[in-house]
Amino acid sequence: MTDAPRTLGIVLFDGLAELDAVGPWEVLAHWTRAFPEDGWSVVSLSPDGDVVHGAKGLDLHAGYSFADAPALDALLYPGGPGTRTHLRDEVRIDWVRAQWDAVPLLTSVCTGSLVYAAAGVLRDRPATTHHASLDLLGELDATIDVRRGERFVDDGDVVTSAGVSAGIDMALHLVARLGGTEHARAVRRAIQYDPEPPV
Repeated sequence: MTDAPRTLGIVLFDGLAELDAVGPWEVLAHWTRAFPEDGWSVVSLSPDGDVVHGAKGLDLHAGYSFADAPALDALLYPGGPGTRTHLRDEVRIDWVRAQWDAVPLLTSVCTGSLVYAAAGVLRDRPATTHHASLDLLGELDATIDVRRGERFVDDGDVVTSAGVSAGIDMALHLVARLGGTEHARAVRRAIQYDPEPPV
């Protein structure tokens, strides 16, 4: 058991790819409930704490706003078409930079890494994103070592993952890293994550 509970926050916003957030939530929430002795909780947060509208029509309600969220020990930034406006939103970029200063571990799914790139988080780092946005990732910051064939890239205090379903792989990796391999395997078995695509 850790000395103090730690919190991982998943950012929600209009236009997110639903599975980018909900897939990791399923993994991480199952972990925190099944293994409370690991000392973690998972929460969701959005700019105003209100309902957000996913890219494919699913509405999600955040548990917190950016202003009233608890102190975070890890942050997960999903992707989706909504991230494109974030790249030009100085208020959002400044918020991401503030998280970079305050939060020990930043993670992203899909095009969430584009927002990190725009904020300078990925300078001189290896990173990945959705396969259709790999070129853009490099254009946003030419110092990024774009990893084209990897499901996720762990660079210590920053972990990025490829598109959509790769976020589940990355979340299981986080469980293994933060709670141990056996706990991660137990979560994988419990949610029956054993991909065998039918097509």
